Amino acid sequence: MTASNPVRDEPSLSPGGPPPLGGAHLDSTAQLMNAITSQLGSQLSRVSIDGARRPAPPALVLVAHGSRDPRTLSTVRSLIERIRELRPHLGVHLGHIELNEPLLPDTLASLQSTRSTRTGEAVLVPLLLSRGYHVKRDIPEAAAAAAPLRTRVAAPLGPHPLLVETLYARLVEAGWRTRMSDSTRRASGIVLAAAGSRDPDAAVDTRRTAHLLAERLGVPVVPAYASAAAPTVAAAVRAMAARGRHRIAVASYFTAPGRFATECAAAAPWIAAEPLGDHPAMARLVLHRYDQAVATPEPAPERALATA
Repeated sequence: MTASNPVRDEPSLSPGGPPPLGGAHLDSTAQLMNAITSQLGSQLSRVSIDGARRPAPPALVLVAHGSRDPRTLSTVRSLIERIRELRPHLGVHLGHIELNEPLLPDTLASLQSTRSTRTGEAVLVPLLLSRGYHVKRDIPEAAAAAAPLRTRVAAPLGPHPLLVETLYARLVEAGWRTRMSDSTRRASGIVLAAAGSRDPDAAVDTRRTAHLLAERLGVPVVPAYASAAAPTVAAAVRAMAARGRHRIAVASYFTAPGRFATECAAAAPWIAAEPLGDHPAMARLVLHRYDQAVATPEPAPERALATA
């Protein structure tokens, strides 16, 4: 049985605090203590108040699109490692829609045959930033075909404040000033470069992210697309420059490096940020979508009609 969660804007999750002050010894000690605390918390979460062991949680299957660019797979694997660090006792698996192995149907078949999930359940979390054909058709169909493995399909990652925080961090890494004069701000703008889709809901979600990022930065943010939708990044840059915005940065609204991200960055007249990648906020967001799906009640099975 499959269930899909609606896309909702959620409150921003509390980011991790700043690293402790001091030398390398203090840093390593803090890291060790954090690791011990995380593992202890994970162990305690698996035991109920009366001491009985709770059943294992559903497996998390991260569903990536796939790419011929080897950097994409490397980035996704790095993100999975971050997820496992945050939730050590959660089974985390990878499945691709196309172009890379393992393909999603193979991952689900492996879970079913090896009984890697003690509960016989899996939650599919799309490593996708908006609604579209893959989220609405490809992934639910693959989930349905995996029966008797019980599956749920989580919402796509976007829009969400944690994506905005990641976009902001990548822009700052690329050279975006966190403080600027009023005259500099009036001359600045962002083009949010996304993959593009013919599904109108994808454009709605991308525009929502652009709006949230504009609120975060205090400058206009215009969505643009690498394919299947308009405007292109180059067209968006020209339109923004015509309105007097000449400090134009390109925010890379892609989960990992690849051809689209590279082409969009090349159209930047000033700075271009790196893709979202394995930023820590991305790992937290994946787990947030997973937890949302687990907490959503499954639809009741339809009752068979009585026969005469």
